[in-house]
Amino acid sequence: MILGSGLGMMADQIENPDKIAYEDIPNFPVSTVAGHSGQLVIGTLQGKTVVAMQGRVHLYEGVTMQELTFPVRVMQRLGVQTLIVTNACGGLNPNFYAGGLMFIEDHLNLMGDNPLIGQNFEELGPRFPDMSTAYDPGLLTLGKACAKELKLETFKGVYSAISGPYYLSKAELRMLTKLGADTVGMSTIPETIVAVHGGMKVLGISCITDMAVPDELEPLTHEHVVATAALVRPKFISLVSKIIEKMEI
Repeated sequence: MILGSGLGMMADQIENPDKIAYEDIPNFPVSTVAGHSGQLVIGTLQGKTVVAMQGRVHLYEGVTMQELTFPVRVMQRLGVQTLIVTNACGGLNPNFYAGGLMFIEDHLNLMGDNPLIGQNFEELGPRFPDMSTAYDPGLLTLGKACAKELKLETFKGVYSAISGPYYLSKAELRMLTKLGADTVGMSTIPETIVAVHGGMKVLGISCITDMAVPDELEPLTHEHVVATAALVRPKFISLVSKIIEKMEI
């Protein structure tokens, strides 16, 4: 699991945890943003062995795409076969609301970079991986079924990612809407690309912390994003726990 802004407490549910600070892992990028604890947590959740990133590094923190996604390569070497990647994001679809949860069914990479640029190492994955079903349809179906069982309203849609580190202008938000984006954030897609390249199945879950509808836009701060994610945390934890419980590994 990769746990986004304000969602790191999901890792507190892990039993018999081994916690390793990012700075103690060779070549691991270290989080510098509030709401990201910066440690790897390994243990058991719902009877399954899990590895959780309690916080992530973003492109805007000054790292390369390859450095940013190095943790996914570590997971690949550890034998991880399924990645649950999460984020806090802004809602573009007017049918969404702050505090809602969206399953990612597709994405728009508008970050201006790609972690697979450069030499390809065949032992890690193919030169040209297919991203047409980057977010596994079977996991998406499972996620929706778990949400229904828990009586949680969820959405599904297209997640778009920009490099940041600023909240977009009204014109930029209108552009994303015209391109078909339902949400916008500053993460997730690089890790998804590398996970798919490495043969992992990916389930993406976005926590909508604010509505980024251009004509109704209000000033936004990172503190607001983290605070809203904290309010959503109980239903987020229950949903992810149920998905892991039902997941066949």
